[in-house]
Amino acid sequence: MAKSDTEFTGFVKVRGAREHNLKNVNLDIPRNALVVFTGISGSGKSSLAFGTLYAEAQRRYLESVSPYARRLFNQMAIPEVDEIEGLPPAVALQQQRGAVSTRSSVGSVTTLSNLLRMLYSRAGDYPKGQGIIYAESFSPNTPEGACTECHGLGRVYEITEKTMVPDDTLTIREKAIAAWPSAWQGQNQRDILTTMGYNIDVPWKDLPKKDRDWILFTEEQPVVPVYSGYSHEEIKNFIKNKRQPDYMGTFTGARRYVRHTFANSQSALMKKRVSQYMISSECPLCKGKRLRQESLSVKFAGYDIAELSRLALNKLATIFAPYATGEATALKKIETAYPEKVEVAKRIAEDFVARLQVMLDLGLGYLTVERSTPTLSPGELQRLRLATQVRSNLFGVVYVLDEPSAGLHPADTEALLRALDKLKAAGNSLFVVEHEIDVIRHADWIVDVGPAAGEKGGHILYSGLPEGLRNIKESLTRQYVYDNVVSNSNEPRTPKDWLKLEGITRNNLSELTASFPLGVLTSVTGVSGSGKSSLVSQVLVELAAEQLGLQVDITADKDEDPLEQSEVQTLGGKIVSGMKSIKRLVVVDQKPIGRTPRSNLATYTGLFDHVRKLFAATQMAKTRKFDAGQFSFNVAKGRCPHCEGEGMVMVELLFLPSVYTPCPTCGGTRYNPKTLEVRYKDKNIAEVLGLTVDEAASFFDEEPAISRALEVVREVGLGYLRLGQPATELSGGEAQRIKLATELQRAQNGQTLYILDEPTTGLHPSDVERLLLQLNRLVDAGNTVILVEHDMDVIAASDWVIDIGPGAGEAGGNIVAEGIPADIVKSKHSRTAPYLAKHL
Repeated sequence: MAKSDTEFTGFVKVRGAREHNLKNVNLDIPRNALVVFTGISGSGKSSLAFGTLYAEAQRRYLESVSPYARRLFNQMAIPEVDEIEGLPPAVALQQQRGAVSTRSSVGSVTTLSNLLRMLYSRAGDYPKGQGIIYAESFSPNTPEGACTECHGLGRVYEITEKTMVPDDTLTIREKAIAAWPSAWQGQNQRDILTTMGYNIDVPWKDLPKKDRDWILFTEEQPVVPVYSGYSHEEIKNFIKNKRQPDYMGTFTGARRYVRHTFANSQSALMKKRVSQYMISSECPLCKGKRLRQESLSVKFAGYDIAELSRLALNKLATIFAPYATGEATALKKIETAYPEKVEVAKRIAEDFVARLQVMLDLGLGYLTVERSTPTLSPGELQRLRLATQVRSNLFGVVYVLDEPSAGLHPADTEALLRALDKLKAAGNSLFVVEHEIDVIRHADWIVDVGPAAGEKGGHILYSGLPEGLRNIKESLTRQYVYDNVVSNSNEPRTPKDWLKLEGITRNNLSELTASFPLGVLTSVTGVSGSGKSSLVSQVLVELAAEQLGLQVDITADKDEDPLEQSEVQTLGGKIVSGMKSIKRLVVVDQKPIGRTPRSNLATYTGLFDHVRKLFAATQMAKTRKFDAGQFSFNVAKGRCPHCEGEGMVMVELLFLPSVYTPCPTCGGTRYNPKTLEVRYKDKNIAEVLGLTVDEAASFFDEEPAISRALEVVREVGLGYLRLGQPATELSGGEAQRIKLATELQRAQNGQTLYILDEPTTGLHPSDVERLLLQLNRLVDAGNTVILVEHDMDVIAASDWVIDIGPGAGEAGGNIVAEGIPADIVKSKHSRTAPYLAKHL
């Protein structure tokens, strides 16, 4: 229950906070309470909660450890603030994509894996005559546990002649050896073979087998003189006459090149390229279980550890419950012979069940222990970390959470609030950045930041008990918390046609039939883990792309190690009708718009091309013969030679994490002085990149092409972003809206299928309204929009709803209800219905 003003035990006092767009903020926030920071996207909530409060708590903690230990942490920037008083130590639970390594799993994030290994080692059923093995032997990531055949990967990889030479009618000169690099390095290998006397102009299949084998599989690396463009006979003469070669070349066999590149390349793209020459199959020894045979021979409750790790957490809770209470028959049988085993099994099972319970409460019962973190959504990962914290029994800590309700169905949000209440009851403070009205209403104290985004934000509109927000006229949040704004009362549109899918089998979907209406806005709903994304973002995208002849990538993350990707296959499904009305497919997902700081809003939307042309058209640029390329920080002529246009330089510190600092030569502007001398309307190119979208809109008001592009970015609620803001600083939701804006700029010919997975993530209700306007524009132009969505206002404003469930994981995967929103509300089986009813 929310507290009254007098009940708080103490306050955190903030004075003069200026981080990011904060305007010299003074603030008192209660401790041991649930404090929610609200405000529209970009208003400064995160700058206050994470950039100021959490950063300062971290910094103070690091100040308390020895200078030597301190150097081992990433250098925390000192927040821009005059003073913070009464701040306890803090733990941040941010929205972030899963760890890059697939070896990181649900079990490792939550420590469930450790418990299981201990359990199997100390209380497992060993085969007769086998000695006890230690816990680390039950991990595929240790030399003691990894299967000897596949080294703990669960799969074996072969590099064969067939994979490396897909077309054996080509000659080596015609690039028969596809596995070699295509550019100069490949040419280098061909020149070396010419020097060595191999015929590179006969079809590969006509070369003697021993020659083919040596070229592909040798581990030798002979170094020979290279004379480019000459025949073997001519080269022999050159060598005889001691003519100076072009250079000395080192030969590398094709298989060696593939292995070496795969093991050592830093580039995900290169890894992906060479991985196509490897045939992967399930390891014949461990059958994909990744562990050595001794470890797999130990059983508990009839399962080996790999089998147990593949069961859903709610199934594990059922298996372990009787062990935790000591009532399991297996325990009773061995009680007299092995009393210590019984005790160990009970102790570990108790802890295991208690940890599981928190995860089940948070709606994560459909996950498995072995599920790798790159396949989890940011919301799932954050809730897993939250579950671990609830179990850690710390007290007197501030938990700073970033939209913990992201990606949650309202039914799961209720469970989330119960978990937060547990942390608060244990004597902790909770600072939560949140847009979800149900979470805001649950707060003990509200800090509303605004009034608008970017430069127009950064003020505290209100800080106090929830009731007081009612009277704050300029607060956009107030309208949604107290006035129950209903976003849409329009009649649903009528579908023009139907896209019908049959026999869909993937994850928890089995032989499902689904029909999506065309020419309207459809929301696919259901609790977290019910199968919405499997149906829409995976199967529908795959099948529609296949019909249109497109290549799409639906993997979780580009950075994943291709060898370790745990492929989830679509095992069945076909489109039976409706594709004739669709000419294009556009997937607007939350993957980053670029992996490096070189990619930004201006480059991604194409806006930067127009801006560079304007600079090239100025009098000074013409006089100096500068073209548009001069104003790109990716081209040598215009960029700063020191940082090569990055704006930052990395300082390597021995034994320590590297730190980035602004380039001392260009001061972070990315350009060389000559380029910066050119001005358009009194600003140089670096200053223009520093403008926010809102500022740029008035700066470029006479340029229709630029104004139009900027207007669309503003319409999706991103007016506060800087044109040159690096892609690496953008949230998933921001990246998704930039993609949407780029799409909205295109000339609309209709007949496009747009698929968006939770586009309202990270959006204030007022921004959700703007987003709806844009999506409706797409539909009015003759397109089809299909969303995976939890936001009840968006669902209420949809023309059609498909509700999947009824539960998550095994308990989901069925279409529970479909129809216009008013019909869904009447469904007895839909878990969405009662929440949707409040919004109609």
